Amino acid sequence: MVASTCAIASCAAPAGEDDLARYQASAQYSAQDQRFHNLPNPDARPTQGGARIWWRFLFGDKSGTVPTDAIPVRPLSRAQLDALPDATNHIARLGHSSHILKLQGGYWLIDPVFGERVSPFSFMGPKRFHAPPIALSELPPITGLVLSHDHYDHLDRPTIEYLRGKVERYFVPLAVGARLREMGVEPGRITELDWWQEAEHAGVRLTATPSQHFSGRSLNDRDSTLWASWALQVGGQRIFYSGDSGYFQGFAEIGRRLGPFDLALMENGAYDAWWPSVHMTPEETVRAFEDLRGQVLYSVHNSTFALAFHAWREPLDRLADLAQQRGIALATPEIGELMTVGQPRGNALWWKDLH
Repeated sequence: MVASTCAIASCAAPAGEDDLARYQASAQYSAQDQRFHNLPNPDARPTQGGARIWWRFLFGDKSGTVPTDAIPVRPLSRAQLDALPDATNHIARLGHSSHILKLQGGYWLIDPVFGERVSPFSFMGPKRFHAPPIALSELPPITGLVLSHDHYDHLDRPTIEYLRGKVERYFVPLAVGARLREMGVEPGRITELDWWQEAEHAGVRLTATPSQHFSGRSLNDRDSTLWASWALQVGGQRIFYSGDSGYFQGFAEIGRRLGPFDLALMENGAYDAWWPSVHMTPEETVRAFEDLRGQVLYSVHNSTFALAFHAWREPLDRLADLAQQRGIALATPEIGELMTVGQPRGNALWWKDLH
């Protein structure tokens, strides 16, 4: 009975005194309401109320949000990954915002979601458009796993539970460690970071950087954990991952302090006028990318789940048009496509003839 209650309410291991002290030391944490907060942003536009948004999700028009044609997926094998040179950095998109990276020979995962649905329930909620390009059982031992926040489309319980004991170290924003501990991850493998804090593991330097979003996995735990973007420095290259974020001036600060970035994985999807400050339109994605001083814009957060009301192709179409207009090097790889950071590649607009 306890297990089912936790599955529905997404309860987490309670924070100890040391945890609370670290949270209270964060500029993002308010002891008054015991929640984390975004940076002040006078330009942030208001979000509609939760009840109205849920009503729209249940009864709103979702036409065009799910593809009728099959999304192309390139099968990815352990042998292919192992054959990649260790002296360079590689990345493959697993779907949505999930990625596997081979960084100087070590394997890393970003926001891995292998589950069928992004929901607290196995029988309802947004269902994936395509299978992952590689099975969980085929994954190599993982050197590091990076999480941006605790929403279901980024923190997937079945995936985390399957990988227990197979990941050397987890890097997460403040308080997300409690989520992992409740899912059976050994506490000693978890590194929690506040914004601008750094850690190093297996030759990779990681910095948790700000984003403008929110957190929560149930009706009563909103903003009880922190959210973040991430900057990775490895082998003389810099990789940025936006996580989920609305547009804010923090991107320019990240670019000044940690840029330029050889590759920027930028959120591009699930935006809506009803929640304008927690996800970016394609135009805002380009603006954020330019603030970051990115070299290649890599589109994520689309093509796997229907999480908004725009047509599933729209984020890709708009971003490709903007990149062409502004002379931006764009990466829209197929699911499972391997890419080597810093090496030239031809970029195909694979979705153009799909419906």
